Amino acid sequence: MLLANYRASRAPYPTELRDIMSVEKARESRTWLSNWSLLNAGPTPLWSLPNLAATLGVARLWVKDESVRSPLASFKALGAPIALIRLIMRLMPEKGFEPKGLINGKYKEQLRDFTVISATDGNHGRALAAAALSVGCGCVIVLHANVSHERETAIAAYGARIVRVDGNYDESVAHTAQLAEDNGWSVVSDTSYDGYEDVPRDVMQGYGTIAEEVIEQTCGHTEASSPFTHVFVQGGVGGMAAGISSYLWEYYQEDRPILVMVEPHQADCLFQSAMQGHAAKATGVVDSVMAGLACGETSPLAWRFLQPGIEFFMTISDEDAVIAMRLLAKGSHQDVPLVAGESGVAGLAGLLELQKNPALARQVGITADSRVLIISTEGATAPVVYESLVMESAQSVLERQRVWLSLRLLAETIKESRNDQ
Repeated sequence: MLLANYRASRAPYPTELRDIMSVEKARESRTWLSNWSLLNAGPTPLWSLPNLAATLGVARLWVKDESVRSPLASFKALGAPIALIRLIMRLMPEKGFEPKGLINGKYKEQLRDFTVISATDGNHGRALAAAALSVGCGCVIVLHANVSHERETAIAAYGARIVRVDGNYDESVAHTAQLAEDNGWSVVSDTSYDGYEDVPRDVMQGYGTIAEEVIEQTCGHTEASSPFTHVFVQGGVGGMAAGISSYLWEYYQEDRPILVMVEPHQADCLFQSAMQGHAAKATGVVDSVMAGLACGETSPLAWRFLQPGIEFFMTISDEDAVIAMRLLAKGSHQDVPLVAGESGVAGLAGLLELQKNPALARQVGITADSRVLIISTEGATAPVVYESLVMESAQSVLERQRVWLSLRLLAETIKESRNDQ
């Protein structure tokens, strides 16, 4: 399903939104996070896939690969840690904590009685648990019934206490709020609600790093203001999309690329929000193979950015996501094989669906001259699930990737040698 958002604006980035999230704050967050030992140095890869671009009938196709952002294998490593740092500094200004010292555990003794809590579908909770372990505070993670035990084990490995509840993600959010109130814990959630916006804002602000890196990596690729004409982003509660779209909007102003939001059919809270004109709930059962996107309620704070900033909203099936996972894993002579998790491929799955229907592709403005950016937000965060869907292990795909890169390096070396003769 595709919906054109007539409320989208092509005006300059509004001052009232810049006061909440800005390029300046995103850059500050990036600088602070660069001190965290669990983040790999440098930007994540931005892969150009010429064969797939030709198949889809577009000029360029880039995939930003967040699977190698950190051992956490997800873009969430940019959100929860910076939110935790800012929360502690906000709650304890008299302590004079330094951001670098916090993330490196300098103040562990002073924070051992401080506890944070969050509900999660997996990746956010894992990132928060890892950040809490580094900082030296306690961490409680609330999981709903549909979160796999594999993801639970990955979170617990970072020392978090796990609480299981029946029901879906939204019910785990409610239980988290109650536990926090009962025990005096601080909630570090990536979704907002009445009276709770500072932490979700900080989470979203951390995701601006992805947009800044992409701009740096594509500088000079085109004479156009933006190197890409279209950016496909995945849904969830809307935080990642808000963080990236706000950065691109402020940076490129009226010339920002067209943004397309993609989410599961059965977890269509953002699609419904676009239809109704306000932050709304999903109409489906919410449960999806795209676990990170299986959210039933839009973050009101994120919606303040998405309603004017996203031109199109669409939904996809679980089968669409699996096809996209296999396509990226396969690779080709010109395209590097990539490990992309079930939630990470939503953007590509959306583009694939549009190209099945030329009328819809034209409506979105996809042509032979289009330059498209896809953000693969996770790797195989649940390896057993990944292998069952792709029919190949992540390790096997990565081995083929290693061979592909070696062959490309060899070809480039031979070419340079011939040019020097």
